[in-house]
Amino acid sequence: MEPQLSREIPGNHEYRALRTAAGLSVMSEEGAALGLPASWCAVCVRDNGELIGMGRVVGDGGLFLWVVDIAVAPARQGQGWGRRIMQALMDEVHARAPKRTMVGLIADGTAHELYEKFGFKLVAPGAHGMLLRL
Repeated sequence: MEPQLSREIPGNHEYRALRTAAGLSVMSEEGAALGLPASWCAVCVRDNGELIGMGRVVGDGGLFLWVVDIAVAPARQGQGWGRRIMQALMDEVHARAPKRTMVGLIADGTAHELYEKFGFKLVAPGAHGMLLRL
């Protein structure tokens, strides 16, 4: 049976484990407990119940949205799951977000190549992404 994509928020432990496995930064248990339930939209890909892919959209729902946590387990990368996760999230964004909502993301490495297929554009040199990690 092929893994299944569903609109759901991942659990705290599996979320943090998949981020680490996929090479994303480590997040705290406390941060995940507060942040995950506040997701505007989330999708999970599961294979026999195991989380192998995920993505979320966070934000205020009207003015600003951010695509975050696009992660696929290393053994499943290169199989199109990142594209399917993004498609599901962007379908929800286009269905629910008001016109002129600003949707942003930060692309690691060459991930911008995937995001460009969904209409995202690099903003440098006109603007520069910035982060403050607490």
